[in-house]
Amino acid sequence: MERPRYSLEGRIALITGASSGLGAHFARLYAAAGAAVIVGARRVERVAALADEINSAGGKALAVALDVTDEGSIIAAFDAAEAAIGVPDVVLANAGVVDAARSIDISAAAMRQVVDTNFNGVYLTAREGARRMIAAGSKQSERGRIILTGSITAQMTATGDAAYAATKLAVQHLGRQFAREWARLGINVNVIQPGYIRTEIDGEWFDSPGGQAQIASWPRKRLTDVSALDDMVLFFGSDASRQVTGTFISLDDGQSL
Repeated sequence: MERPRYSLEGRIALITGASSGLGAHFARLYAAAGAAVIVGARRVERVAALADEINSAGGKALAVALDVTDEGSIIAAFDAAEAAIGVPDVVLANAGVVDAARSIDISAAAMRQVVDTNFNGVYLTAREGARRMIAAGSKQSERGRIILTGSITAQMTATGDAAYAATKLAVQHLGRQFAREWARLGINVNVIQPGYIRTEIDGEWFDSPGGQAQIASWPRKRLTDVSALDDMVLFFGSDASRQVTGTFISLDDGQSL
């Protein structure tokens, strides 16, 4: 693997939603950049396999069970990380779910699941990470980095996206709130807003006639490649972003234009 342009040597990164898709990609990326990574998700067997892969390639990884809708599970994951490797100084709150349905059709239970995962889960993960960083001396080191995964749907409207898009807009503002509160405590908080990327969640949709029509409607008529996120995710997690906090950036190949 090509060495990333931003070094994360000496850093410890905890990544949620790491069992597939963006989370698994970010874990491999961070490990290649020199970070020790803690990969968390509900599907423990998947993050265990990912950790084994990273360790076998010469990196350092630890798999933990992590359900972001459960505060106790989040605390336990940070405890395990701290005991085995150290206090994470980078937290990538990436876990998220989609429940595509028209606003008049989505059930109350489905809505709660989307909000609990995409908003509450991000809130609780970032909060626990910040607490640990502050206790470890982030005010003095200024090395605290928290990255929230949003979505370009925060700035768009589409049938069936109301629940998901609303939570992602909330995440965008949450990132700025956190950044303001923690600015003097040595913690930077930034939000990435990826475009439409083929993942396990939406692969079938983009192979369907409706998905193909959606792709054709974008200016460049293509899905965003996951590698388009790499430099910004590395930058936000690195020492190079010391004076960057409270930002959100869309990485979508022009899909939201």
